[in-house]
Amino acid sequence: METASDLERALADAGGADAPREYGARLRELLRGELERGARELAEARTGRERPIALAVAAMEDALAVVLPLTPELRADAGAVSDRGAQLAAAAVGSLVDAAEPGPPPDAAGLRLLLGEHDGFLALAYPGGVGWGAGDASWAAAYAREALDDAAAQIDRLRARAHLLPGHALDPHDLRAPIGPTHPLRVAEAVTRLGGSPLDDESVEALEPELLRLLEPHGSVTRAHDDPDPRRRVMRRILQRLDGMGKWGGYHTAFDHLARGFAGNERALAFEVGEDLVRAGLLAEKPNVGQRHVFLNPRRVADIRRLIDEGVLPPELGRITRRG
Repeated sequence: METASDLERALADAGGADAPREYGARLRELLRGELERGARELAEARTGRERPIALAVAAMEDALAVVLPLTPELRADAGAVSDRGAQLAAAAVGSLVDAAEPGPPPDAAGLRLLLGEHDGFLALAYPGGVGWGAGDASWAAAYAREALDDAAAQIDRLRARAHLLPGHALDPHDLRAPIGPTHPLRVAEAVTRLGGSPLDDESVEALEPELLRLLEPHGSVTRAHDDPDPRRRVMRRILQRLDGMGKWGGYHTAFDHLARGFAGNERALAFEVGEDLVRAGLLAEKPNVGQRHVFLNPRRVADIRRLIDEGVLPPELGRITRRG
């Protein structure tokens, strides 16, 4: 039988989420040890093999918070975490949003997710609704914990367990919005608020038109579709579509999906263009996922944005296109 961790025992002895403030320092210390273990195990082939890694959920004064064994660098760099880490972060966003019930976003400015850090690990915070009371926040935090457990169970080769902690045991700080209009976790919030699941590619792709309306810079969709050069038009549409679905860094998609939305001769051209984008380094490949997957290269964000918005080919892509 699996034995309880020191954190689980201390949390139970202290009264769980209602633990008095004098237990806060001890719970935080034990959580830090569990987060360090989780970070190490996320780098292994299987995570949580002997005991599930720990995730923390709490009701703060005016928000719900989750702490994960991931680097806070994810706020600025979608490539800063592994595949499982990327999925875990998306699952946490979906759980927070489901618990807070904010409704569909009217526009990109209506997205509320904040990212920061707690003891050097990634903290996510989601503001509560207008008029939230202590009882609402406590109920929402309990719901978020259960939802996160359920979502984490869907992630391959990962065993994780979410723990409900008192708010005073967490210290999420430097909380700011994710950097970039189509940061994968902004997309995860938008997908959840539109009724989809950020862990389900089919769900995300079904919401593509709404995501592009919410997240893409004004007019870029029209410019990409109106490009008079057929090859460059397909290239821009592929990049714009992946960008709108947050497929950066650890968030990837099957290469075969690049041709979705194209018909006839453009479908074959989409596969050719996809190969060009890989050779030029704008798309990178993700090895060892069972099939060929690709993602937008975070190190080439400026080139990708210029190509989507202005049709400007980076030098490598220009050479490949001319040679073809």
